[in-house]
Amino acid sequence: MAADTDALQKRFDQLIDADDRIEPRDWMPDEYRKTLVRQIAQHAHSEVIGMQPEGNWLTRAPSLRRKAILTAKVQDEAGHGLYLYGAAETLGTPREELLDRLHNGRQKYSSIFNYPTLTWADMGAIGWLVDGAAIMNQVPLCRCSYGPYARAMVRICKEESFHQRQGFQIMLTLANGTPGQQAMAQDALDRWWWPSIMMFGPPDSESVHGDQNTRWGIKRFGNDELRQKFIDATVPQADLLGLTIPDPDLRLDEETGNYLHGPIDWGHFWDVVKGNGPCNRERLGTRVDAHEGGTWVRQAATAYAEKQAKRATEAAA
Repeated sequence: MAADTDALQKRFDQLIDADDRIEPRDWMPDEYRKTLVRQIAQHAHSEVIGMQPEGNWLTRAPSLRRKAILTAKVQDEAGHGLYLYGAAETLGTPREELLDRLHNGRQKYSSIFNYPTLTWADMGAIGWLVDGAAIMNQVPLCRCSYGPYARAMVRICKEESFHQRQGFQIMLTLANGTPGQQAMAQDALDRWWWPSIMMFGPPDSESVHGDQNTRWGIKRFGNDELRQKFIDATVPQADLLGLTIPDPDLRLDEETGNYLHGPIDWGHFWDVVKGNGPCNRERLGTRVDAHEGGTWVRQAATAYAEKQAKRATEAAA
């Protein structure tokens, strides 16, 4: 038995070293499987919870066109959640179990969705900054070593790129609008900037799983490197908008070409992760209520599917 396990481990290591894909039927170490379930589930939970802050503005969008675009975006996020839950299920963990872990607080979602959306400009800031940070994080996942996750990310990243452009276009319209609209855009940037750069996670020096995830090909870049790439890409965009990044210590390093930023309040980050953010309880409570309220829909769909399967079996007999 030990010899068989050694051979399977060797084959797994060869696939990883060759930068090849691990598929659901391939043997994989238990810790690799657990790491993927944790990461994919958190990603899926984030897509589903992330519908709430934007759903808050579906009935208050400033025009029919804006409402249609925002509705399409929220639908996209629901689809992303479905792709990702499906990818997690290929690892042997049922969707119902993943949702139960979310509802009971045993699994997390991205801390960025625990902040309120106070004005229409927040729809622009979320698309520009939050989805922009998500793209920076997620494009490397298209090369993740686990096949179903990597393939799901290809479509997700394409759709997220539209979301980011939509958000930037909202900010551009506001920045070129009235003084009140310009102030609204700046206020949204002020509130979403720091949470957005915290999305990349704690510094690499404090990362628990970073080295092993990189070794397995689950992650391709460290948190600090991705954060720096996001800042370097976003600061010129803010300049184009005529908005000011809310960081008095922000400056360009002439030698490296990178923007140096001020200290990040990691104490606040961990406080939100632990459930003490402005909207943690509201977000999770809304999710649980929606799940419980939709029980009858799931039961009806299951009953219908079972009935159709029974008819097909009888017809084949």
